[in-house]
Amino acid sequence: MTTIAVPAWTRRRALALIERNFMIYRRSVTPLLNALVEPILYLLSIGVGVGMLVGTVPGVDVPYAAYVAPAILATTAMNTAFNQTSFGVFIRMRVEKTYEAILPTPLSVTDIAVGEVTSAMINGLLTSIGFLALMAVGGLVTSAWVLLALPASLLISYAFAAGGLAVTTYLRDFPDFQYIQLFMLPMYLFATTFYPLSVYPEAVRPLIQVLPLYHSIELVREPALGRLGWDLLIPVAYLLTFGSTAMYVATRRMTRAMLR
Repeated sequence: MTTIAVPAWTRRRALALIERNFMIYRRSVTPLLNALVEPILYLLSIGVGVGMLVGTVPGVDVPYAAYVAPAILATTAMNTAFNQTSFGVFIRMRVEKTYEAILPTPLSVTDIAVGEVTSAMINGLLTSIGFLALMAVGGLVTSAWVLLALPASLLISYAFAAGGLAVTTYLRDFPDFQYIQLFMLPMYLFATTFYPLSVYPEAVRPLIQVLPLYHSIELVREPALGRLGWDLLIPVAYLLTFGSTAMYVATRRMTRAMLR
């Protein structure tokens, strides 16, 4: 097997790609606003609507909407970052051929990968800030520790941005995005976004606990409810490992695809 020599990257070169991305984004805030529409609809329809039937969540003693909102914040960071490095990168790689124009410059493939993931992290943080502001306006903040959701959203965005980049290197054409939804949508619905892990049979719980979104939700929801503990290091370690592994895969596959 031929060893893939992954080119090095530098902060300055990666920043050049980030600057390029935000020169495009600044022309319109529509993508960021669109990223907030879906989570807001989920919050209103399920968090508030179903919350009127549920009332206070047993064992947590907070309104159902306040219980669901931190989980939706985590999924907002996830979706924003993942969509940017999956669909967005696929378009730039296969349709617009953006990277073919970039590679003759001093930027390496690794600079591109780092720049795209960092851009997605920034956007994930911005949408998380917007959703957190809406939570505050809606009276869904129950603890000042909810501010930890912002660094948490950066870590979540890193993990899923890197994951999206790795997945994109396996996509052949647009229909392949349907396979992504076959995983992402069930994970969104069942990774304790709308109800606690305790509702599942014990035999099913380990399957839920291996999902990256489950750890993302734990990292946001627990501080948002004022519950801090050393066990929060578990989702931190999980997401760091997940993101770093995905980044390793993505840079090698991108290098093979772009420099062959």
